[in-house]
Formats: sequence, C-alpha cells, structure tokens
Amino acid sequence: MLNSIFSIAHAASDAVNVPLERTGDTVVDMVMNAGPMVKFVMLLLLAMSIACWTIILLKTRLLRRANKESDQFVGLFRQRKSYSLLYRDSEALSDSHLAQLFRVGYAELNRLSKSLETKNIQELSINPEILLENVDRAIQGGIMSERQRFESFLPVLATTGSTAPFIGLFGTVWGIMTSFQDIGLKGAANLAVVAPGISEALVATAMGLAAAIPAVVAYNHFSNRIRTVENEMIHFASEFLNMLKRDLMRRGRQEESQSDTHRAAVQD
Repeated sequence: MLNSIFSIAHAASDAVNVPLERTGDTVVDMVMNAGPMVKFVMLLLLAMSIACWTIILLKTRLLRRANKESDQFVGLFRQRKSYSLLYRDSEALSDSHLAQLFRVGYAELNRLSKSLETKNIQELSINPEILLENVDRAIQGGIMSERQRFESFLPVLATTGSTAPFIGLFGTVWGIMTSFQDIGLKGAANLAVVAPGISEALVATAMGLAAAIPAVVAYNHFSNRIRTVENEMIHFASEFLNMLKRDLMRRGRQEESQSDTHRAAVQD
C-alpha cells in the first residue's frame, strides 16, 4: 500500500516539473506557440516590415525612372529648337523631375507672355525682369512639389526604424512575464520550464530588429538620393532661368533693331 502511495506521489511530482509541451523547435513553431499579445506584436511588426519593403521597392523604381528620364530630357534640352516643341516632347517624360520643372516654368512663362515665341518683347505688357521673377517663383514651387513627391511615405521608414525595436522589446517583456506566471502555476523554476517561453518571446525582439534595420538603411539611402535630386533641380532651375534671360535679351535687341530699321525706312 505504501509503495502505491509513494508511486503516485512521485508521478505527481514529475508531472509538476514537466514543461509545457511544444510542437516543435522552429521559428514558426515558436511563433504559433506564443501568447495572444506576443502574436499581436509579431503581426504588427510583420505588417510594418511589409509596408517598408513595399515603399523601398516603389522608391527604388521611382528614382531609377526619374534619373533615366531626366537624362533623356537633358539631351532634348541641349538640342532644343524651340521651347514649345521641347514642352511637347517633355510631356512623355512624366517621372522626370527636370522635365516637370521645365513644364512648370514654361507654362508660367507662356501664361504671362501669351506665347513667348510669336509676340514681340516690345509688345509685352510685362517687364522681362518681372516675367523672370514670376517664372522663378513657379519653378521654386515646382521644386517643393517634386521634393514632396520623392519624400512621400519616407516617414513610414523613419517611424519603423525608431519604434520597431521597442515594439519587439515590449512583446519580449510580455512573453517573459507570461513565462514567469507559468512558473508560478507549475511551482517549478528549472530551465526546461522557463526556456521555451523566453525563446518564443525573444522572437518578437528579433522581428523588431529585422523590421527596423532595413528601414533605417533605406531611409538614409533615399534621403541622400533625394538631396542629390534636389541639387540637380536647383542647378537646372538656374540654368533654365539664365537661358531664358539671354533669349529675352536677344529677342529684345532684335526687335529694337527691327524697329530702328523700320523707322529709318519710313523717314526715307
């Protein structure tokens, strides 16, 4: 009889010390065995990571196409025959930031002068210097718009890079708390009881770092690329305005010379 009692007591003691059963040791198994809060944190980090990688791919494609089309536009700009023809050809380069600046500047110029290439400068009611100032303001607005276009959704990368590690740490802390609760319920504190729960909780920290590191690297990379694009736009704006000024001055001198010739012919 005593032997039976001791056997039952020994079996009960072994049952207390047995850890929670796990279905496997892979990362997927640890995720599936995690608690509800830790799973929610992991899903949140997974969604943030997917969003970041989507932004990375889209921004890479956008910048690549913008640079390619801007190179094509620069070639057209150097070989231009007239601003109106260049404007028409540039409409096909929708992703080019330089082509967009030209379209904004030329549209403002054309609006003010009512067709720069057919009217005489002397007939314009707007002083050429004032006209150039208006074009310059329009181009500066275009630069701001293009910068906003390139910077769109970059705050998502910055937010993920700064918050994902802490979100993952929160999931880990919560998972460890749950593990200690399991220890209290089982009355055992051996490694076999503690390790599975802690390992599952640490997956949240790993996922947080996996989401944050690419986001930070991509944010810094795109920020540098966008600064380069902005410098290109500023340089092109200066070149475009200087070219417009030379064209206006030359056209003005031509019209003045033609007027002098016409007056001399009338006097004769």
